[in-house]
Formats: sequence, structure tokens, C-alpha cells
Amino acid sequence: LSLALYTGSLCVASSAAFLYHDYCVIGAGPSGLQAAYFLQQAGRDYVVFERSHAPGSFFALYPRHRKLISINKQYTGKCNSEFNLRHDWNSLLSHDHRLLFRHYSRDFFPNADAMVHYLEDFASLLKLQVQYNTAIIHVTLEKDEQAWNGHYFLLTDQDRHNYKCSSLLVATGMWVPNVVNFPGSEYVEGYETVSINPEDFAGQTVLILGRGNSAFETAENILGVTNFIHMVSRSRVRLSWATHYVGDLRAINNGLLDTYQLKSLDGLLEGDLEDLAIVKDKKGKLHITLRFYLENRNTSAGIDSITLPQDELDNFATRAPYDRVIRCLGWKFDFSIYNRSLRLMPGKGNKKKYPQIKPSYESRGTRGLFILGTASHSVDFRKSAGGFIHGFRYTTRAVHRLLENRHHGVPWPSTVYPITQLTNSIIKRVNEASGLYQMFSVLADIILLRENATAFEYLEEYPVGVLAELEMQTGRKAPNGLFVVIMEYGRNFSGADKDVFYYNRAVGEAQHAWQSNFLHPVIYYYKHLPTEREMKLRPPDWPLPRPDAVHHIVEDFLTDWTAPNAHILPLRRFLENCLSTDLRNFFAESCFFFAFTRQKLPPFCRQGYVGMQGLVGSEGLRRHAVEAGLLEDYTARDFSGDRTPDSHDGSQNQLLRDHAIPVRPLQHLVNAKDE
Repeated sequence: LSLALYTGSLCVASSAAFLYHDYCVIGAGPSGLQAAYFLQQAGRDYVVFERSHAPGSFFALYPRHRKLISINKQYTGKCNSEFNLRHDWNSLLSHDHRLLFRHYSRDFFPNADAMVHYLEDFASLLKLQVQYNTAIIHVTLEKDEQAWNGHYFLLTDQDRHNYKCSSLLVATGMWVPNVVNFPGSEYVEGYETVSINPEDFAGQTVLILGRGNSAFETAENILGVTNFIHMVSRSRVRLSWATHYVGDLRAINNGLLDTYQLKSLDGLLEGDLEDLAIVKDKKGKLHITLRFYLENRNTSAGIDSITLPQDELDNFATRAPYDRVIRCLGWKFDFSIYNRSLRLMPGKGNKKKYPQIKPSYESRGTRGLFILGTASHSVDFRKSAGGFIHGFRYTTRAVHRLLENRHHGVPWPSTVYPITQLTNSIIKRVNEASGLYQMFSVLADIILLRENATAFEYLEEYPVGVLAELEMQTGRKAPNGLFVVIMEYGRNFSGADKDVFYYNRAVGEAQHAWQSNFLHPVIYYYKHLPTEREMKLRPPDWPLPRPDAVHHIVEDFLTDWTAPNAHILPLRRFLENCLSTDLRNFFAESCFFFAFTRQKLPPFCRQGYVGMQGLVGSEGLRRHAVEAGLLEDYTARDFSGDRTPDSHDGSQNQLLRDHAIPVRPLQHLVNAKDE
């Protein structure tokens, strides 16, 4: 008995050593706070661990020159808050309108200090459960069949406090500097420590390693005081306006391109940084050479004994010595704190700085481990905005919805409408939805058709990469076919080598909508939910497998897809062809006429007129419809029999007065024409 009691006390002590939460979130940056908001709104048991004393510690240091490149558009000419988020790249999603970033800065490109203030308020005003000054230094697994995912996550902080959770959300971002080691790399200064005072560079010659926004941001800061600046990278410069990828070089930082192309001493070079070497002369000047020149030499032996490229090629591009070399190579994910049991592996190729994850943002190696925020960008790297606030605020919400269905039996939010509202619903979403707009080609609206296409179920902003798993991931069924509404750029329009300003770059006619180049809505129709195999075999650069039918809504200069003839009518006819039905809206008189002349009424008449719904009749409305050509003027017809046109007109007016039909909201009538 004593032994049993002793053993039991050990188990209790061991259990008490771990503080348990259903959800653990590592990192209180933007994605961590966004995840915390959704968990708190759902009433879940969670905690956020933040190593610093305040949220958003990354923005307290970076960007070094303090100007963000995420736009903060104050005015759009519209009051629709969902639409305005299309042009607000800094706000997180919440119900509190005080927490819109425009209340924290009026600058189009805000100062990073405003972001720090914003994130502090977001955490405090919403009372999010953030545990500050807690650096998680080790994460491992504990197998347990009773756990949600067959195991628990065990976390240890810097003070050796232990935590246990059923689901782990990693929102640490990318903060480990990318470093290239080569002979002489000890002479290189890092972006994270280099001086930001332009006067420290006065009269100096500078070489910058890298070609991203941090490299050009650094160059922009010292452009006016240096002798000249050279920039070296393995790849050519990629301009965001050509690639349509916001992570590429933005116009706000590209002053060096002007001085290079206008021959004002500065320049860009391409080369593999691992092939370089740097040697320092007696005057402290830094000389660029190639690694193979140093293979059998000691760099400390002195520059006079080392062969330089200009000794063999006297016009070698980097023959002039430099005063400083600055490394601006971006960041990578910190894998060091994760035990091998989690099997959290780096990606391959240009995605090796990111952890490997599925299109559902779950780790490929461990169930229940999700990557959020910038570190999840491998799903849409160089394609969409998933690595930035205006993108991952939506993917974080998608992950939350997946978790709600998996662990709590809460299906993906949806709304059921009668089939007559199909055109309206699509038009409304493509004109205002911010998630579709920002996460183009990644998130899509899913329309699940009910039996006999009498109604449909609308799901918003679902990750298309896991479309084949829709029924399992959402708790919704798709037995009768579906439409997928997504935003896309033209197939061959984006690229570093593309001229996106060529003449006739835009399409204006509906019949040529499939050739649209700029961002525009595309509707895919599937008679059956695509399979995993079909997803894997989809054409290159297609977000979805080949559909049974596809429709492009022609691009619009104002991104306003409400033109009756160019946008709405072609969409409606596409939907009608897919469903073999008539989706037009009709006045009650037309429905009355169809009831006597057709065997099958259009859905609008079946669900509206026959269901005692429609517009209130009046002589003014009838006259307006006749003048507009929407109704036939029966009063002008020659009726046979005893009843005269006048008596018909009188009886009709009496009918309109005595048997008015209840009002159906006008906004449901997108197109009231009968043609």
C-alpha cells in the first residue's frame, strides 16, 4: 500500500509539473495574436508564449530604417469595411473597429513603431492570454492514445518551466538571419547590426550582398552620401509590379535602379555568393576575389601574395576596393528548438528557409502542429500574400476553422440560399471579399449545390490546396457538385522578365475574358468533388484541377464587377448552362403568365411568386415595366370575347389593389429583365 501511494504521488507530481492547455501558440507577433483572437472568440483553452516583454518584438527592430512597405490606404471612396481591407495591409481581423490600423498611422507606408503600438493595443484591448518573457527553448512529443492527435506537445521555457498542449500553433515568424560563409566573410556586417546613420557612410564605397527589399532599403538610406554602391546576388532583380508578388522589390526602395541604369556609378551584379572571397589590405580596404584563387593560400598571408581577378582580367567589374560589405540576405525559420521526434523538416530548393507543411498549414511530419504567419509562406511562396499580414490574417482564420471542425465538431461556417440567389451571391463576394482578393489562387469560396439544384450552401475562403479533403475538413457534404470562386492573374502575365506595361495589356470585352491579365474572378464548376489524384495531376501553375466548365469574369479597371452586360449577364448564363436551369428574376405578372403557358416554372417563380413573394403591384410599376420593355402592354392588345381592353385594365388594376403580393427585398433583384 505504501509503495502504491508513493508511486501515485510521483505520478501526481509529474503531472503537476506540466501546465496544460488545449492550444499552445508560440510567438505573439501578428499571426500569433490573430490566432489568439479566434481561439478566444470561440472560448477555447489557449496560451500564447512570447519571449519578449511585449508583442511584435520583431517590429521593434525591423525594418532597420523603420519604414514598412505594407500600404495603409486611408480612403477608398467606399464605406464597406470588408472592401476597405483589400487596401489595408496592416490591420488584423477583429470585431473592434478601434483596432483598424488607420487609427494608428495616416502614412501610406507607415513607420514600424506604429505597428508595435498597434499590436500592443490589439493584445491588451482584446485581453488576449499572452504570457510574456517566456522563451520556449525546447519542444518534444509525448505519445498518448487519449490525446487529440495521438500525442501531446511538451514545451520547456528558459526557466525550465514545462507546458503540455494538445495542439501546437507555431507563429514565431522568420527571424534567424541568412548567412553565407565564404573566405573573408568575417569582414561582412549584417543588416541586423549595421549602422543606420547615413553620415557613417559618407565618402565610402559599399558592397551589398543580397537583392531583396532589405538590401535596397539599406542602399536607399545611404544612396546620397556614398561614392558608389554595388549590389551582388545570385539572381536578377525582381520587381513586384512585374511579378505581382508583394515580397519582391517595391518601388519605394528602388532608387538604386535609377542610378544604375542612368550610369551614376552605382551598379548591380549577378553571381553565386558562395564563390566569392574577401581579402583585406593593410589600409583596411576590402577586395573581392574568387574562392578558387584562395584554395591553397592563407588569407592572412597578405594581399600581395593573393591573386585577384583583375590580375588576369584588368576590367574586372569589382576591381575597385570597398570600405564596407553589408549582408542583406533575409531570414530563415528557427528549427533549433524542435526535437527530432516532431520531424519538422526544412523545405527544398528556394523553400528551404521554411518548414515543410501541407496546404492545410499542418506539418507534414506531425499531426496537430500548425505553422502560421510568415513561416507558412511555403504554401504560396512567390505566388500570393501568405507571408504578409494582409495574407496570413486570412490563412490563420482558415486554420482556426479547420481546428474547430476537427476537435470541437463545429463545421466550417456556411450560409444556405435558394438557387435564385446564386448569381447575386457570387457578384457580392467578388466585389467586396478581402480574403479572396489578397490570397488570390490560394483561398476560394466554395458553393455546394443541393439536390436538384434548388439551393446551395456557401463556404467562404477555403484553402484550395485541400479541396479534395473538403468534406472531412469542413464537416460539409458535396454530393451534388460544386462551384469554386477564386481570383487569378492571367497565366502568362506575371514574371521578372515580363513587360507588364505593353500596349493593349488589358481586355475589355466579355467574349475575351479568358485572356484577362489583371486580377479577376474565375469560377470553376465540378460535377463531383475533385480527388487527391486529380489535385496532384493538375496542370502546372493551375490552382485547381481541370474542371467540367470554367468561366472568367472579364478584368475591370476599377475592380468593380457589377456591369450588367460585361460581368453579370455572362456569369448568369454560365451558371444556367452548368445547372440546366433559368436563373433570371421575373416580375409577378411574368410568373403569372408562365404559370399558364409553361410546364415548368423558372426557379424564381417557383420560390418567389408561387411562394407568395415578389414585388407589390401598382399601376406606376406596371407602366414603368412596360416603358422599359420588361413587360408586354396587354392593355394595347385586341382581346376577343365580351371583355374589352378597358374592362381588362380595370380588372387588372382591381387585382393589383386587392391582391398585392408581399415585398421581396430589392437587393435580391440583380437583373429584372426577362430577356
